Amino acid sequence: MLYTFDIETPDELCAILASNAKRRRLERNLSRKALSSMSGVPTSTITKWEQHHTISLQAFVAIAKALDYSEDIKKLLSSPQYSTMEELETINRNKNRKRGTNEINQRS
Repeated sequence: MLYTFDIETPDELCAILASNAKRRRLERNLSRKALSSMSGVPTSTITKWEQHHTISLQAFVAIAKALDYSEDIKKLLSSPQYSTMEELETINRNKNRKRGTNEINQRS
């Protein structure tokens, strides 16, 4: 039997991303002001993100790009995730869809 403990909330995931970015910034010996200059994201936005984990997607991508994570950002959501053959079959059936349906399928 396989147990998964994937219980991160969106807020927890945002906190992890903020912490990781701060760690990468400090590893490069960059101040928030320097990262702001490199990314075009205001220093106050970087401070708010590191402390309160709130940021726009646009600002997040700009910071990630400034820290040389463009390729990682491009890979995010680039391939389908599935845990059963049924999910994989559904993904393959729907590859070329232009619209979704109103059905909600819960992953186990």
